[in-house]
Amino acid sequence: MRKLKVLLIFDSPFSVKRGYRFEEEFKDNDWATEKSVFDALIANGHKVNLLGLHDDINLLFQEVRADKPDVIFNLVEVFNRRTHFDKNVVGILELLGFPYTGASLTSFVICGNKALNKKILNFHKIKVSHFYTFYRKHRIWQPKKLNTPLIVKPLREEASRGISQASIVDSYDSLVDRVKFIHNNMNRDAIVEEYIDGREFYVSVFGNKKIHVLPIREMKFGELPEDEPRIATYKAKWDLEYRFKWGIKNVNVCRLSNGLTERIGDVCKRAYKALDIHSYARFDIRVTADSKIFIIESNVNPSLDIEDELGQSAEHAGIPYNKLIQVILGLAFKRVN
Repeated sequence: MRKLKVLLIFDSPFSVKRGYRFEEEFKDNDWATEKSVFDALIANGHKVNLLGLHDDINLLFQEVRADKPDVIFNLVEVFNRRTHFDKNVVGILELLGFPYTGASLTSFVICGNKALNKKILNFHKIKVSHFYTFYRKHRIWQPKKLNTPLIVKPLREEASRGISQASIVDSYDSLVDRVKFIHNNMNRDAIVEEYIDGREFYVSVFGNKKIHVLPIREMKFGELPEDEPRIATYKAKWDLEYRFKWGIKNVNVCRLSNGLTERIGDVCKRAYKALDIHSYARFDIRVTADSKIFIIESNVNPSLDIEDELGQSAEHAGIPYNKLIQVILGLAFKRVN
C-alpha cells in the first residue's frame, strides 16, 4: 500500500484545538490504544494527523477541509460523554465521503441494539438466548416464556457497563429491582435474557468480502466462588485488582475437540455476513456443556489495544500489531456501502 495521509480520530475527555499532539496524554496508560495505533501508522510509513473529539463536531469538518486526508482511522467510542453517539460520528464520516476504518453506520445501529441484533441472528438460525426488552416508563413484568436464571443488561451499552453479579436474577422481585436500576441509574432501556451456562469465548473476525476468523480467546473465571455465576461483569473485565484476587484471565485457546473450533468459526462468519459487518468485529460466545454455540454479543469496532482480544488473537495467528493496523487501514478502501 502507498504511503497515506491518515487522520486518526478518537474521543477526548476534554476540548482541544486542531493540531494538538497529545504528547503528555500518550505517556499515560489510559491512552495506550490511541498511542499504539498512532505508533503503528507511523511505523508503516504514513503521515498521521491527530484529532481528539470531545463535544464539538465542527473540529472534524474544519480538519478535513483544511488538510484533506486519504483515509480516516476511527477510534471514537464516546462523543459529548455519550457512548451511544459513537454511531453518530460514523454517520458523519459517511456523509463526508472519505474512506474510513471500522464498521458502517448500519452495523453500529444493528449491533448497538442487543434486541435487534438477536432478532436478525435468530432469523438466520444462529443461536441466541431468549430475551425480552423493557423500555423506560413501561410496566415491568416477568415474561412467562423465559426460563430463570435471567441476566439483565442495558439494551444499548458496551464493555459490560451495567453488568455485575447483581445482573443475574431468579425471581420477579429481583428482576424488577435490576430493570429499575438500569432504567433509573443508567437512564437506559433494559434487555432481559436467559442466562446461558457454559464457557465464554471471544472470536475476532476481519474482512469485507473475504472473511478471516482469528484464533479463539477464552475468559477463565479462576477461583470465583461456586455460587457466583461465571459472567463477564464490568469488574471481571476491567478491574485489575478484582481479576488478580479471583484469578480471572483471558487466554488463547488450543484447538477444541470434535470440530468445535471449526463450528465456532463457521457461526461467526455467518453472523458477520448476517449483520452486514465490514472491516473488523468481535463476537462474545457461550458454548454449553453439550457443545451448543450461542452468540451473546456482537461488537463492531472492538478495542484495538495490543493487550485486548483482537490484538492478542492476531498475534497468536502470527500477525504482528503493525501489520494488523495496516490490514484494517487497507480494508477502508475495500468497503462495500
